[in-house]
Order: sequence, then structure tokens, then C-alpha cells
Amino acid sequence: MGDERLALQANEKDNVATVFEEGVTAGMQVTVVDAAGNRTVHAVADDIPFGHKFALCDIAQGELIIKYGEEIGVASRDIAQGAYVHVHNLDSMRGRGDLEKGA
Repeated sequence: MGDERLALQANEKDNVATVFEEGVTAGMQVTVVDAAGNRTVHAVADDIPFGHKFALCDIAQGELIIKYGEEIGVASRDIAQGAYVHVHNLDSMRGRGDLEKGA
């Protein structure tokens, strides 16, 4: 396992995985472990910092981003499989007072 880079897909609904290794850089292969312990290998397209997420599949602009089985935001632009998912391409749905009814 020495050079294996790991990421977690916490829920089968998730379309992103969270990296749990330092030094994950564009072009690397990352082993994604799901909640059942299954492993799949994905190439990442960008540098992904520890604790951050990447797309497990293509995500179209306006599509929901799912992490831990929950909707955490929407894609603000098209996101390719393996791409870094963060504030530059995700609009958060959490803690947004401007999205509350009547606001």
C-alpha cells in the first residue's frame, strides 16, 4: 500500500470523495473507499488538499453536490470527473440566510 492515496465516499449517494492524504496532485490515482469497504481507483485532475473533495463523476452546472448523503450545494459550473470541488465551482446551501423563505 505504500504509495496508495486514499479518499472516502461516505455514502453511496455521494458524487464527491474526500481526500485523506497529503500530496495528492493532478494526474495521481486515488483509491476511493466507500462505506461498505469497496475500493475504486480514480484519477484526479487537480491538486487536492488534505480533507478536500473531488468529483467522482461529471457534475453539470446546477446539479446538486452530495457529500455524506446530504445536499451540500450546487455546482456553479460544470465539474469534470476527478476535478477539485470547492468554493470556485460550488455554491453552498448551508448557513445561507439569503435562501431562507421570506429573507
